[in-house]
Amino acid sequence: MPTVSFKLIGAVALAVALPLTATACGGGGDEGNKIVIGTKYDQPGLGLKNPDGTMSGFDVDVAKYVAKELGYNEDQIEWKESPSGQRETLIQNDQVKYIVATYSITDARKEKVDFAGPYLITGQSLLVKADNTDITGAESLQNNKKLCSVSGSTPAQRIKDKYPGVQLQQYDTYSACVEALKNGAIDAVTTDEVILAGYAAQSPGTFKVVGGTFSEERYGIGLKKGDTELRTKINDAITKMEKDGAWKAAFEKNLGPAGITVPTPPSVDK
Repeated sequence: MPTVSFKLIGAVALAVALPLTATACGGGGDEGNKIVIGTKYDQPGLGLKNPDGTMSGFDVDVAKYVAKELGYNEDQIEWKESPSGQRETLIQNDQVKYIVATYSITDARKEKVDFAGPYLITGQSLLVKADNTDITGAESLQNNKKLCSVSGSTPAQRIKDKYPGVQLQQYDTYSACVEALKNGAIDAVTTDEVILAGYAAQSPGTFKVVGGTFSEERYGIGLKKGDTELRTKINDAITKMEKDGAWKAAFEKNLGPAGITVPTPPSVDK
């Protein structure tokens, strides 16, 4: 009899332990009915972690919509901060399922990760102080102006390649660049227009966006290279979001206050 009891106890212990083990598994998978999604934490209007811990922004709304189409409620999402220079690594190491973080689709990145989308097309621009009159576009930066962008970003690389006369400072985040601009440590910040407009809207009368756009950035959702099934599902979700009005509503809610006209949603790459 004691032998049977011990076996029963062992079986019960194992039954209890197994679900706990499954739930404890983290990473980019969906074990324990959770999904880990990467986004920015410091980009107003796009990906922002609010003081109360909630997430807001256009990228966040796109990420939530995609998660819902994949079968996850909002309370099943675990957010992972994804700075520009770390995005490929986070995907390759299975720390996230996918990343929605102002992530420009480029050939170099496609060698390491796959992209669904694009879900938004924008262009590189400049942010300066509201009273600045001598910076009017990219060419005017070459007079020893100090320009800030983020290390590992497409805008930073474009400045290096096309405007070698610019003094480029590279920080870890755009919010650090904006703070340096506010303090007078740098003369301008460069990245995509929608990102800069978010900062301008956050501090009315402090900054302005100048110079128009001098690139085309196609934002995609980054995911594990070779995961064709997930890529197809995400593309279907983006297409559905664009068709049912949720895409336009999310853009108006998050970026409309910055004075940006709602663009035509792009068609996803097949």
